[in-house]
Amino acid sequence: MANVMKRPRYAKMNGLLYSEMLSPKCFQEALEYKPKAGDVFIDTYPKCGTTWMQNVAMYIFRKGKKMEKSTDFLKLAPFIDLIGLEGIINMPRPGAFKTHLPYSYMPHSPDAKYIFVARNPKDCCVSFFYHTRDQPGFGYWDGGFDDFFELFMAGELEYNDYFDHLLDWYLHINDPNVFYTTYEDMKKDIKGVILKLSRFLGDEYIEAIEKDNAVFNNIIRYSGFDYMKKISKMRNLRESKDMDFKFTGLNHAYEFIKSLKPPEDLPEFEEVRKGIVGDWRNHFSVDQTERINRKILEKMKDTEVLQWFPIE
Repeated sequence: MANVMKRPRYAKMNGLLYSEMLSPKCFQEALEYKPKAGDVFIDTYPKCGTTWMQNVAMYIFRKGKKMEKSTDFLKLAPFIDLIGLEGIINMPRPGAFKTHLPYSYMPHSPDAKYIFVARNPKDCCVSFFYHTRDQPGFGYWDGGFDDFFELFMAGELEYNDYFDHLLDWYLHINDPNVFYTTYEDMKKDIKGVILKLSRFLGDEYIEAIEKDNAVFNNIIRYSGFDYMKKISKMRNLRESKDMDFKFTGLNHAYEFIKSLKPPEDLPEFEEVRKGIVGDWRNHFSVDQTERINRKILEKMKDTEVLQWFPIE
């Protein structure tokens, strides 16, 4: 690996890199949680469509009913790596937890359901860079893309190697309690993905859509990119002060960010940025493209993944 001048702030637990923003206690609780019947997990490598799928699943469960407050999202679709058992216990049921844990680290039960989303590694790398640079808790606000690319290629980012994470899940995509899709398929046919996911989650959800077209239209609208971007901006502005609930993990993250003393002129962090396919072409050099293509071919040999993300 080329000499990297700047790295994000990570800790390590059980061999797994994770953001120092995360409370070690809460992260351990996510690792050790024993699923109960009816639990639903949404899992992706970071920046592979997690927030989008959280919104899709949440509005399927809510049968198209709009959230009352933007900050309710943190309770209705909790990121358990960040808020641990508090998020699990306080989530209204039915609902889905978010995590980025590799399959081999995941809590498993045949009575739980798992939703996995994959994304082209090139677009993942670019989106992950902006997420890491613009979220001050990573301490990477002065980091560059070239360094980040080297870390991505070496698997030295949070949740470790993208390719290992994908292969870990790929072995289980045909398990009866696993639903999988790709970010690119969601972009091409979100209506089809919503229908398939509704059937996977339970008869009452597909029946609600079939009985009332307004339910379907609301799920599409409230999980759409423009609406998600607007709501996430409102949520970022309000932070924890307007919430009617407090999570220890969130407080840990806020205090850690403050301790880093980030510059005051940093751009506002955007949880939902562009949401497009193919942005990697605006960032990768010819050499970087050739190198990642070789890695894709090497790591994904003899898998369907080469059909999901054709080499360009």
